[in-house]
Amino acid sequence: MTEGRTRPAWAEVDLDAVRHNASVLARVAAPAGLMAVVKADGYGHGAPAVARAALEGGATSLAVALVDEGVELRQAGVTEPVLLLSEPPEGAAEALVEAGLTPTVASVGALGPLAAAARRRPASLGVHVKVDTGMHRVGVAPEGAADLVAAVRATPGLALEGVWTHLAVADGGGEEDRAFTAGQLARFDAVVAGLGPRPPVLHAANSAGTLSWPAARYDLVRCGIALYGVLPSRAVAADFAAAGAEPLRPAMALRAQVSAVRELEAGERPSYGRLRPLPARSVVATVPLGYADGVPRALFAAGCSVLVAGERRPLAGMVTMDQIVVDCGPGAAVSVGDEVTLLGRQGTDEVTATEWAGLLGTIPYEVLCGIGPRVPRRPVTAAGGREEEVAR
Repeated sequence: MTEGRTRPAWAEVDLDAVRHNASVLARVAAPAGLMAVVKADGYGHGAPAVARAALEGGATSLAVALVDEGVELRQAGVTEPVLLLSEPPEGAAEALVEAGLTPTVASVGALGPLAAAARRRPASLGVHVKVDTGMHRVGVAPEGAADLVAAVRATPGLALEGVWTHLAVADGGGEEDRAFTAGQLARFDAVVAGLGPRPPVLHAANSAGTLSWPAARYDLVRCGIALYGVLPSRAVAADFAAAGAEPLRPAMALRAQVSAVRELEAGERPSYGRLRPLPARSVVATVPLGYADGVPRALFAAGCSVLVAGERRPLAGMVTMDQIVVDCGPGAAVSVGDEVTLLGRQGTDEVTATEWAGLLGTIPYEVLCGIGPRVPRRPVTAAGGREEEVAR
């Protein structure tokens, strides 16, 4: 979009941080391999650039949710294995095979189209069977897993490459959640024991499973949110700290330049709804990011602050579609063009996606994925230099 090239608002993507996080996760998971989850445009960071950085940091494969996401990686020159995390929809088998993606299957009905599309390949198409051990979203029921695996093994053109499951509450620290996760792993182990020859690859751990459940690492771990420098929960953060691993680094910062400045009297009520009077005569700055960019309206009522000259400043009024207004305080020396940080570090302070999530009653995954496509992604290094443009 041309808007992103001229608008003074952007998301910085620290690819050095992605490389660092991948290396930390690879060391934690070893000897299991690291699969970097780059679905949803790399959790909003830019999938091709994140994929390359993760592979450089130690990931050996990638995972996406959609065939189109995998095709995008191939078009960007990524050649490493890419797993599709859900069974491909009807009509997608040809595109999947042409792109050299690895499908997940959860039903016998998916095998025919995949086998037909794979006939043009010189080698069999590797597939992964997903087992539903308690997430109850997708996957074959445990009692049907052996039959599905047998069907894969018996289908010409297909080869069983892996069997996997997904943990529902590996990020929970309570007794009930831990018991449920242990039960999921026990069900998975029982399924695997009944499959005959051991599949080449077993995997179960998401980021939380990787960091909090060593028994869940098997041959491969699938890390998403941790790859981007965010720990899934306080319980996982505690486990991670106790393990003494090197800290992860947030990979995204959301910034903009002040577009207008005005001084308003005490009692003035900026923005839609005139919801809050200024407590004193104050400098109010307009910043060109709004809810169309992933800055939720609910942040105003929740008491969100942003960083201006390294100091926290509250929103002066309701978030609008394209802009926010910031109460910079009486006599503040703020000018058009000054940088404002909504997410990330400025000076000695930092606003994190986890902080936003707490204010909004959600999870940091949603915060990061919600940063809209009209916000350009600017890749940077730890030293502040620019890298290649993030493909979007």
